Amino acid sequence: MLERYYHSVTLDREKCKGCTNCIKRCPTEAIRFADGKARIIAERCIDCGECIRVCPYHAKVAITDPLSSIKDFKYAIALPAPTLYGQFEKVHNLEDILAGLKLLGFDEVYEVARAADYVSAFAQREMEKRRGNRPLISSACPAIVRLIQVRFPELINNIIPISSPMEVAAQIAKKTFCEKRGVRAEEVGAFFITPCAAKMTVVKNPIGMDKSFVDGCISIMDIYGPLCSKIRRVTSAKDLQTATALGVGWANSGGEGRALQQENFLAVDGIHNVIQVLEEIENGKLSDLDFFEGLSCIGGCVGGPLVFENSFVAQNRVRRLIAKAKGTPLSEEEIDKQMSSIVWTFQKEIAPKPVMKLAEDLSVAIKKMEEMNAIFEQLPGMDCGSCGSPNCRALAEDIVRGYATEMDCIFKLKEKVKSLAQEMIELAEKIPLGKDKAGGEVGE
Repeated sequence: MLERYYHSVTLDREKCKGCTNCIKRCPTEAIRFADGKARIIAERCIDCGECIRVCPYHAKVAITDPLSSIKDFKYAIALPAPTLYGQFEKVHNLEDILAGLKLLGFDEVYEVARAADYVSAFAQREMEKRRGNRPLISSACPAIVRLIQVRFPELINNIIPISSPMEVAAQIAKKTFCEKRGVRAEEVGAFFITPCAAKMTVVKNPIGMDKSFVDGCISIMDIYGPLCSKIRRVTSAKDLQTATALGVGWANSGGEGRALQQENFLAVDGIHNVIQVLEEIENGKLSDLDFFEGLSCIGGCVGGPLVFENSFVAQNRVRRLIAKAKGTPLSEEEIDKQMSSIVWTFQKEIAPKPVMKLAEDLSVAIKKMEEMNAIFEQLPGMDCGSCGSPNCRALAEDIVRGYATEMDCIFKLKEKVKSLAQEMIELAEKIPLGKDKAGGEVGE
């Protein structure tokens, strides 16, 4: 039985107009149409948020935690993603943004960018130990990890099993806060300020661990307005900003590779671009690379579906703000200390999610594959999406699985109607005319 798990990306059926834009862009073919409305196949969805971007009616939405959820804990810590720094037009001081979060009601702020400094150091050490399976693949973007589970399970062993900066930040922030304040861990909630839906999903259904150290995710879009008003009230701020320029740079595509100090790495952003490269890796064409950084969103995390600012504008702002990052590089002693006190590697193996399988039994699967190919050969190959499936091959698969019929294809339906009409004409010509009551032939 396929595992079912929480999804942040959901459908508002009332807003869906049946335009089929989303089925064309979904990277895992997780959306179908029936009765004029979209339907998300939960097992296939990776919460990349591509459907949120392309839906003109805002029928696809991401469920995140409201700002008020911080009141569920006696103490609340904000974990701002580096992407947050690129959202504000007239803010040129990173400290002001962090101080604004405290004015919103958070008791403490810990930069996820600082945790990225740690993760970069952890990953460097891990890469030195791993000599095979090149290129090694970043585990930072949960949507890409889910994509590999669903579409490229052969590449799972290439993923570096390192906890994300978000998870590392939550652990360090809680531990430090509890030690400083003398409070119990269960009294403290750590909230990630997220640019994407995939982070919300991975908090509810962690990758490589049983339970997330993060207690909630608040979208940048939701917090932007209230935070803007608080930033204007900041009079002085200091000692909150601790990340280095390399840590802040994780917000943009290529930032992780640079932080890992990799010379032979490839950074690709945009889910469909990443798929093309993963196909190349799967076919053994990029084995000369040491590291692959794949990010679901255009531009990197700055292009997440839950951000306020245009991704290209935010990317440029982050690039300029990097120069103002005041954090100092981590010492070997600091790295060793955190490695011994937090969970920085995956505790569980990443399992494939074989949602593309036609059957568990190999012989049955082969038979269904042959049937699917035969059906596909009979379809027009227009990939118009009018049938409710994203393309003709997906329709053939849906037919084999029993979710659709050939008549769902408007071209096949047209052929059938035309054939039936011709049969009716031929049948009418064969039937002798009857007599009416006056003795005349019917039809005169």
